[in-house]
Amino acid sequence: MLKKISILALSLILFSSCVSKKIYTDLEDKYADLKKEHRQLSDENQSLSDAKTKLENDLEKLQKAYEDAITERDQLTTELAATKTNLENLKASYNALEEQSSASIAANSKKNRELLAQLEAKEQALAAESDRLNQLQKELENRSKRVAELENVIASKDAAMTKLKDAISKALTNFEGKGLTVEQRDGKVYISMENKLLFNSGSWSVGTEGRKAVQQLGSVLAENPDIAVLIEGHTDNVPYKGNAQLSGNWDLSTKRATAIVNILRENASINPENLTAAGRGEYAPIASNDTAEGRAKNRRIEVILTPKLDEISKLLNEI
Repeated sequence: MLKKISILALSLILFSSCVSKKIYTDLEDKYADLKKEHRQLSDENQSLSDAKTKLENDLEKLQKAYEDAITERDQLTTELAATKTNLENLKASYNALEEQSSASIAANSKKNRELLAQLEAKEQALAAESDRLNQLQKELENRSKRVAELENVIASKDAAMTKLKDAISKALTNFEGKGLTVEQRDGKVYISMENKLLFNSGSWSVGTEGRKAVQQLGSVLAENPDIAVLIEGHTDNVPYKGNAQLSGNWDLSTKRATAIVNILRENASINPENLTAAGRGEYAPIASNDTAEGRAKNRRIEVILTPKLDEISKLLNEI
């Protein structure tokens, strides 16, 4: 376009001298139109150039954005692959855990059932033991009750024996210091009468003084029908050489005990079933036989009074 304008301008100069004014005017108008068109084209060219520059800048930005997108895509692809791998690993771990958990649950369930069975067995055993303990408690209470009853009976018997001992001591007061003693021990009352109060030497016949003592003892025994009476005859260790009817000291001690029983039996209030005669001979001494005084103590009659223990035996059997 610029070339065309230049040629036209040159033509105008060359021919201005030889052309008519009309033609010159037409050429000037064309020149003005061409200049105007030139300016318009220049402006369009500048606009196109600016647009091109802008498009190039936009392209550069798009290229960079594209490259960033490619990079991000590659990174996302890598991360996706890693995530898939992790997912597969997690699925595998989950499956393994699920299998293991199922096995553990089954094992725990079995163990729990076993523990419950053991617990139930222990509860049953505990209930049985509790029942047994309750039964033992009842038996213990019953036995404790019977023991208390037994203690009361024994205490009552002891009190009765003390009363009996006091009554005998009072009844035989006149014979104190004459070889007669009364004492209480082990729940029994012991009356010891030396032979000098009862018999002459070698004899089993009771003298007047001795008979009186035995009769007074009998009056007390008659008032105590629940008392067992054991009469024991004792001698020293000197061999018996008197009456040929006797075989020795044992025989003599038995006859003397029997003589006392016969005097007691004269009291009709005394139950003969309560009386027992026994000969101990020389085999239960209370003193040394080496002296005359000791031998005198050994020659004696012992009356042992024992409360009947039927009630106590019954209570003992119930314990």
